[in-house]
Amino acid sequence: LADIQLPNPHDGRAIPLSQRQILALRDKNQILQDKLEELILFGKENDAIAEKMHDLAVSLLTFRRLPDLLNGLIFALRENFSVPHTALRIWNIGVDEPLPPESLPVSSEVHSIAESLPHPYCGPHVPDEIRSWFGEQGGHLRSFAMTALRQDQTIGLLVMGSEEPQRFYPEMGTVYLARLGELASAALRRFRTV
Repeated sequence: LADIQLPNPHDGRAIPLSQRQILALRDKNQILQDKLEELILFGKENDAIAEKMHDLAVSLLTFRRLPDLLNGLIFALRENFSVPHTALRIWNIGVDEPLPPESLPVSSEVHSIAESLPHPYCGPHVPDEIRSWFGEQGGHLRSFAMTALRQDQTIGLLVMGSEEPQRFYPEMGTVYLARLGELASAALRRFRTV
């Protein structure tokens, strides 16, 4: 009944107020239906991301060696979150084996960037040093997401890149990026030496 359209007996001239109210209510109803469908879609997307975050948390708990944990994190971001370009640098982490590439020293500028991030950064710009972490692919990346790794102090920086300019954009929500940083930081806690 809400969708039935009756011809106007006044041939487009004046219409009764009740008919005008019905038209306005139909328009409002359609807007609300569209908004509800959008919210349901967002809810499904958030459920899928939450499930992936849970799976990542479970997998990170299983690693006993730092290189395995780092490789597992990068693998999960690539395969489960469709982030093909991930770079990570950590400091104040100790291992009893050869240092992984993620433990290579970084400049004071990178330390300052990590320290100054109150929440994850998303956008097109990163310093050349960070871009170089992606190797040959660094020149092709157009958007980045950075999140600091912290415990009681900053212990590293996780950076994700994409060739798509709008994959990581300044106005995007960063709740899951912040949670990802917290999760990685917690997983790294057992390897910290200082």
